[in-house]
Amino acid sequence: MESTHAENKMGYLPIRSLIIKMSLPMMVSMLVLATYNVVDSIYVSRISESALTAVSLVFPYQMLINAITVGTAIGANSLVARRLGEKRQGEADTAATNAMFLAICGGVVFAVLFGLLHRPMIYLFHADAEITEYAITYLSWVGIPAIFVVVQVMCEKLLQATGSTMKSMFVQLVGAVFNIVFDPILIFGQYGFPKLGIAGAAIATVGGQLVGMLLGLLMLSLKSCLVKINFRNFRPNKQSIAGIYEVGVPSIFLQMVGSIMTLGMNKILIAFSSTAVSVFGIYFKLQSFVFMPVFGLNSGTMPIMGYNYGARNRKRIMEALKYGCIYAFSIMCLGMLIFQLHSDFMLRLFDASDEMMAIGVPALKIISYSFPFAALCIMGSSLFQAIGDGRLSFFSSALRQLAILLPVAFILSRTVGLSAVWYAFPISELGSITFVGINLYRIYQNKIKPLGD
Repeated sequence: MESTHAENKMGYLPIRSLIIKMSLPMMVSMLVLATYNVVDSIYVSRISESALTAVSLVFPYQMLINAITVGTAIGANSLVARRLGEKRQGEADTAATNAMFLAICGGVVFAVLFGLLHRPMIYLFHADAEITEYAITYLSWVGIPAIFVVVQVMCEKLLQATGSTMKSMFVQLVGAVFNIVFDPILIFGQYGFPKLGIAGAAIATVGGQLVGMLLGLLMLSLKSCLVKINFRNFRPNKQSIAGIYEVGVPSIFLQMVGSIMTLGMNKILIAFSSTAVSVFGIYFKLQSFVFMPVFGLNSGTMPIMGYNYGARNRKRIMEALKYGCIYAFSIMCLGMLIFQLHSDFMLRLFDASDEMMAIGVPALKIISYSFPFAALCIMGSSLFQAIGDGRLSFFSSALRQLAILLPVAFILSRTVGLSAVWYAFPISELGSITFVGINLYRIYQNKIKPLGD
């Protein structure tokens, strides 16, 4: 059991070691999740390139689930962390209970939505018959039982809000390991299991989410957990729900930007070839090895900033932002170097054809130029969320992935061709980092500088 003093570690431990202590478990678990995403696509690519393209077409809808789920959970994380920093334990418990209620409601809505609309969602792309049937099968399996991942993510974010990042890591880790182990077993019919093909990949994903959800609920029920979820005589609390969605709604839209961007890019790319869509899908899986550690760093740093904002400690807020940016920038520079040197090797992991290599190698190299700029945008946005201003996070992400990226990609696709579309990524990051820098200065002057040390 953690000591009484340990519950205040976000307010007293040295910032550099605290960020590492809180972020490292999340970075490790997210790297495992990234490994799962890549391994899953590698196994699917062994079915056929059509199966790989189908998974790429479904990916935006998985991102939609993730957007609403993670956005709501980020709102809960921010509110619970701030209430703990303000020593308002009862309100922190109420916020956590209402957050779990919202997660359950979201899972039910997803079940109905994907149960009714999974076919029209795939017909939108006008792909050939084989790709369409693969995609419909995969989407129905991952969409209808989405309540498992919704509740799992909420458990993770509530644990992170209390500083229990090791427990949050185990929740995500166990589910990801389940996926990795059962993917080949269910896809190819090993050890007496039936050969399920692309449905097997989806079932392995859902099974991992179920295991992660059960473990997360167990962690939150332990006596050592610093927030308590109690549905006895429960009634929705308007104040808590409003507090969650004050940050959560902008965060949801922020996360949805990625889903809309992927839908838009798939529509642009499929006009050239299904192989171009597959390349973009592979890029998204590969870039997770770079972005996931940064998101893990973000998950560990944001509650530190939120706690110290609640405690009115300016120095610790700015130290957390400073070192978070340094660590994230270093990770992204390393990622860019790997993409520059080993793009051909990474594509061959997916049994890439000559056409895929010709499209994919320059694409991965060009897109990777955006990584260092993205690191600073992500960490800047985490401060916006930590202080309860999720709108700025949404606007910075919308600039990166919608307002600049899609129009530039569309124009380049029509005027130059497929080879130029990838330059839209570094161009959009330059626009976003300008926006983030201006607003960081404004936030510091108006909200953080007046705080004490």
